[in-house]
Amino acid sequence: MPAAEASPLPATGGFAPVAPKDRIFQLDMLRGWAILGILAVNAMAFAWPIAAETATGDVFGHTGADAWGAWVTEVFFTDKFRTLFTLLFGVSIFLVGGERSDEARGKLLRTRLMWLGVFGLIHGAAFWYGDILLHYAYCGFIVMLMRSWSAKRLLWTGGLISLLWMVIAVLAPLALGALGPEFQEQMAASSPQVTMETLGAAVAAYKASFAAPWIENLKAWLMLASLSLFLIPVTVPLMLLGLGLYKSGFFIGRSPTVLYLVVVVLAGAVLAVDAWASLPGQDAAALPIAGLDDAAGGMAPLITLGYVSALILLTRFGLRVVTGVLVPVGRMAFTNYLTQTLIMASLFYLPWGPQWMGSYDPAALWTVVVGVWVAQLIWSPLWLSVFSNGPLEWVWRSLTYGRLVPIRK
Repeated sequence: MPAAEASPLPATGGFAPVAPKDRIFQLDMLRGWAILGILAVNAMAFAWPIAAETATGDVFGHTGADAWGAWVTEVFFTDKFRTLFTLLFGVSIFLVGGERSDEARGKLLRTRLMWLGVFGLIHGAAFWYGDILLHYAYCGFIVMLMRSWSAKRLLWTGGLISLLWMVIAVLAPLALGALGPEFQEQMAASSPQVTMETLGAAVAAYKASFAAPWIENLKAWLMLASLSLFLIPVTVPLMLLGLGLYKSGFFIGRSPTVLYLVVVVLAGAVLAVDAWASLPGQDAAALPIAGLDDAAGGMAPLITLGYVSALILLTRFGLRVVTGVLVPVGRMAFTNYLTQTLIMASLFYLPWGPQWMGSYDPAALWTVVVGVWVAQLIWSPLWLSVFSNGPLEWVWRSLTYGRLVPIRK
């Protein structure tokens, strides 16, 4: 239902026909799914220096279990959960700020985004160069200007621009593949070369002194923070699309079952093609179309919506007990995102930890990721059984309101 046809609830920015507990359940479930999934992608960036992330080609040459571990991450996680995180942030802009005519809530939203930017600066500069909070904060200041648009306008604007980027992500590897392997080899040769020796030197730089991890992280963050400005044309449309999906009812389970089923089938087909084309040991020359694996991976936003649809269908068909385990994690998404950094940074490079950087390949890394997942799935409901918010959500909210707000139930 378009927002213009619904009766808004001022306290939540939702829709009168939808019970608040149902709406909160759906969104928190999706946030929980996003926050857990994004760790699987970020884990490699904690375990290895930034050079490993920016290298072209397969520097590691993983085989066996490591090849399969990298395959799972690349096919099922990469870009899918960052996309969901971004879509949901667009929803939060409206839930906090309400309509643009509401000056009080608009001021609250601006203050909240300002403090998010402060958190992002500290998080990125001091702990992990891959921070996304600062980027979300300044993109949020753009999206807030369009938060009162109708669902239709949001879907058309955000959807068409996001579709354009997806088409480019699909066609680019196909065009590169059509140029032949010799051209690709020439491109690889002209790109900066990263070897295991250079990675080893970068790892050693993190361990050179007590202050070295912070210095190396700060250098990497300064580089990425400037480059992330160029991602604004990608991030803002996704946030608009996410808000449109919320206002239309898609994110809160109000769309027809057949629509969710169609999205699941389409996403599943793309995911199957990507999984097959990217199989470890797959001969690129044997693919029916050169670049098919990367082209299928370029349709990550569709797969993201497939995941969303599958979770909503599971909830709709009586499996809320299954999807419900994600809700506490989602209610504490801010805390869980930052504690993931604290855990991973402490394990891999901060001086008070074992400094595992450079020693964990994908298979072993998955054991760490699953361990953090289990910890957050356990500790989130335990915390929320006593408190109404996560600890860092409480800090953020108190800073936003300029006073200490209640936290105990």
